[in-house]
Order: sequence, then C-alpha cells, then structure tokens
Amino acid sequence: MAAAVGTALFTAEDAAPVQAGHRPRHRPRTTRPLFLGTYTSKEGGGTGVGLGTYDATTGRITATGVVAGVADPSYLALAPNGRTLYAVDEREEGAVTALALPPGGPPRVLGSRSTGGAGPCHLSVHPSGRWLLSANYLSGSVAVHPIDPGSGALGPRTDLLVHSSPPPGPGQDGPHAHQIITSPDGAHLLAVDLGNDTVYSYRLDPSAGKLTPVSYATLRPGAGPRHLTFHPSGTFAYLANEVDNTVVVCGYDPDSGRLAPGEPQSTGTGQGTSFPAQILVTREGRFAYLANRGHNSLTRYAVEAGGARLRLLDTVPVGGDFPRQIAFSPDQRWLFAANQKSGSVTVFAVDARTGAVNQVGEPFAAPIPVCVLPL
Repeated sequence: MAAAVGTALFTAEDAAPVQAGHRPRHRPRTTRPLFLGTYTSKEGGGTGVGLGTYDATTGRITATGVVAGVADPSYLALAPNGRTLYAVDEREEGAVTALALPPGGPPRVLGSRSTGGAGPCHLSVHPSGRWLLSANYLSGSVAVHPIDPGSGALGPRTDLLVHSSPPPGPGQDGPHAHQIITSPDGAHLLAVDLGNDTVYSYRLDPSAGKLTPVSYATLRPGAGPRHLTFHPSGTFAYLANEVDNTVVVCGYDPDSGRLAPGEPQSTGTGQGTSFPAQILVTREGRFAYLANRGHNSLTRYAVEAGGARLRLLDTVPVGGDFPRQIAFSPDQRWLFAANQKSGSVTVFAVDARTGAVNQVGEPFAAPIPVCVLPL
C-alpha cells in the first residue's frame, strides 16, 4: 500500500458501536476503514500496518497510507470501543503493539510490550476491553497484557503460560500456540495449539490478569488445529485443522470450559494437505466459510441442527494464492481474503439467503497481506 501517513480514516461516529434501539443521526457512510497486516522483514513485504478504505456498496478497496514503525504486524485486532488497534510483532523476540485511532486523525503508535515468547501470530481483546491476549507460535505460549482504560496503551505483561503438556504431535518439534480467544459467554479463554494437537481452556482473573488452566481437549494425533470459531449459540465451535486437512465440530460446555471434538470432516479440497487457515461463521449461524491455502479456495458449509452439524456445499476459487486469513465486513455483506503469496486481497459479495460468495472486481494489490481487518 502507499507509504504516506496522515490520512484520517474515520470519525468517532464511524468507530463507536451502535447501541440497540439507537437511531443514527446521519445516513451510514459508504466509505469504511480497513487495515492490513503484513511482514516487514520479508522481501516484498510492507513497511508497517497498511491503511485503506473500502466502499460499503461495491466492496472496492482504496489504499490511503501506512503506519510505519510496527515490526511484522501479521495479525490485527480492534478494541471493543473502536479507539485502539493492536498488532502482533511476529519476530523471534515477540511483542504486541498498540495504535491509537483518534477521531478524524491519523493512527499513531502508542508503544509495544514483550510477549515473553517467540513468533506471536494471533491476538484478541477480552470483551471487557481491559486485557490483550496473545499466542506465541514458535515458543508455544500465551500471554496477557493489561490495557489502559483511557489511552488504550499496554501495560507490562501480567501472565505467560507455556503449553508443556500433552507432548507434541507427530512431526512437531514442540507446542505451537496459534490462537487465543474468549468464549461467547466470557467465562473462558480458549487457546488453540497446533503443535500439541490440543485446545486449552483457561479462566482469567479479571482483576489480576492471571490465567488458570481448567481443562483441555486433544484432537487426533497429527490434526494440527489452527483456528477456532464459535457458533452464535455458544454451545458449538468449529476447528480448522491445518495439518490433516479437516474441520471438526466441537461441543462446548460453558460450565467447565471443556471442548468436545467430534469426527473430522472434509474440506472439499481433495487429497493432500491444503493447509486450512481460518474458519468463519455468519452471525445468524446458517453458514460457515473455510480458507484453504494450498487449494486456494473458500469452502462453504451449511450449518445445521442448531450448530451441531456442518454440511459441505461447495468450494470456490479464492482469486489469489495462499489465503492466509479471511474476514467479514461488520454487516457481513462482504468477505475479504488476504492472499499472502500473490500479494493481493480479494473481495467477495455474500448472499445472505444462500450463503453463496462471488468475487467482485479485480484483486487489490498489497505487499504480503497476511491479515485484513475491515471496520
């Protein structure tokens, strides 16, 4: 994306969540903000967090600048109040960085904090807005940082837990934490570890920022779980398994935090490893979408039996090479795919009735896009 900095992306009205029953004073804006994560240390990569906009009526992306000074920001997350953006620094000495999003002004870096591990590849903000959670891929650990309620800046790390058991799966050299999210009921944190074929459940002390392990669920050896998403009911979750090229429907017990994996299911991509990356489910819980990096496709599933079953519908070309991450626009009218190897972002129109996705326009050129975050 363009190297300039200074374009105002959105106003406070754009970023603030709309409360139920509140009628906006103005018509919705057709231009919405969008952020891109990349690798800054790789040849052909970016120089920081990419800034852009997308047209809410056409899906077309436009570059507006870059926030420099953020190292290898390969994954991004927004604070619940919309005022701060967080990025991992996916390096050997891992870190997380906070960026302020002032109303009407350009984003600015607030500072970085060490994650205490190597290669952080995922982060999320606790629904309370008080804690940032991150997963260190190379060292197989998860970290917690406090968030200043006023500025959104990060404080010193409050906890770091290494996934020391069970032992690594076949072909793995150790634990590889790939994701950490909060359950829909807010009672537990779930950390997906590709190296240990395990999903760990924790409780978070809301005052001290400390994690307490409560249970874990182990997938079949060699599954390589990568990404988890919940059904809106909160009683089922879906796992994308990177190594054995499957998805798994899991039951979730809110009382214990335990995940109960079901039988592996096809991704519809044929034989061989297709490196499934990320799975999304619509807010109505009717359809799910899986990004397949090796197959360069999106798999569409119908969600049935109240979330307990996925039925494979079809796969469609993603329009790029190696879709590392996918994301919905907030209204779920658009689905964006960050294609790492082709240096492009493709945009798909989502049919709310059938769940069908259709690419719109030409792919948007971007330097090694590995994360796209439309607001």
